[in-house]
Amino acid sequence: MALTMGDVAGVGPEVIARAWTDPALHALCRPLVIGSAAVLRRAFDLAGLDVRVQEIDRPEDAESSPTTAPCLDPPGSARVEDVLPARVDARAGRAAHDYLNYAIDLALKGRIDAITTLPLNKESLHLAGIRHPGHTEILADRCGTPDHAMMLYLAADRNSARAPIRPGLGVVHVTLHMALRDVFDAITVDSVAAKIRLADRALRPLTAGRRPKIAVSSLNPHAGENGLFGDEEVTIIRPAVDLTRAEGFDVSGPLPNDTLYINALSGAFDAVVAMYHDQGHIALKTAGFRRGVNVTLGLPIVRTSVAHGTAFDIAWQGTADPSSLIEAVRVAAQIVAASRSD
Repeated sequence: MALTMGDVAGVGPEVIARAWTDPALHALCRPLVIGSAAVLRRAFDLAGLDVRVQEIDRPEDAESSPTTAPCLDPPGSARVEDVLPARVDARAGRAAHDYLNYAIDLALKGRIDAITTLPLNKESLHLAGIRHPGHTEILADRCGTPDHAMMLYLAADRNSARAPIRPGLGVVHVTLHMALRDVFDAITVDSVAAKIRLADRALRPLTAGRRPKIAVSSLNPHAGENGLFGDEEVTIIRPAVDLTRAEGFDVSGPLPNDTLYINALSGAFDAVVAMYHDQGHIALKTAGFRRGVNVTLGLPIVRTSVAHGTAFDIAWQGTADPSSLIEAVRVAAQIVAASRSD
């Protein structure tokens, strides 16, 4: 499994370093890092960990262990050794883009089984002249996949003695990185129905193969009150739900957002189809920020990601938390295992 370093000015390198000596990481996969070996060494020094960085040219040469971290710096990738911490830098944006594309190509060729990404900075990407706003769009473009979505997945709380908040809840977004004023134009019967189908397919490996229960969120307050606060529920969302239910999907909605997530987190649903980014992100990150995992759906490869950003406010200060990375690797390993059993 390739861990792409992301933006080196952010918390990504330290998160990798702190996760590396966790036995869970090596029990789940054989990890290798795609990024700067010099930056990775600096991250291990920051974390006070005695880990040897093995510079490799091919994933097949990786000798991964809790004390050895294989690192592949793609040929021609941007040099980032002197990028300052917590600063927007075009070199860091270009390098993060290079790391991701190299990992995608390896996965498409079957030379690695999955990718787990550390965060990149959208402003740094923009400064580097990259037109895509984030990981999801880069992945879809490189893989030639127009029908894709991002799912935010809430993993189980493995560190709590009490019963965890509902584990295994995924939120799939109809729209993602766009201005809120553009969301209404992007929501159609076809786009909502497509995300319902993707949600069903994505949750199968995480629900032991059974048909997932899917809830579809409303767009307007109180689900529009039958057109009183907007008619998108009546003219777009409900027809999409009816269409996919007729196709055999276990789907309900549109449901008011002010109560939907209470029920979903209590176990009534396996997945929620949200209409826009913050609808899903706020609810799941509030419920379990450190257990959140991003999963890109519809790709011919497996990709998961931490659910947090570059966190410039704490970057390179020795306080980064690797919990989300471990969970992202765990989910990727589950998906790979399920695909092999099929």
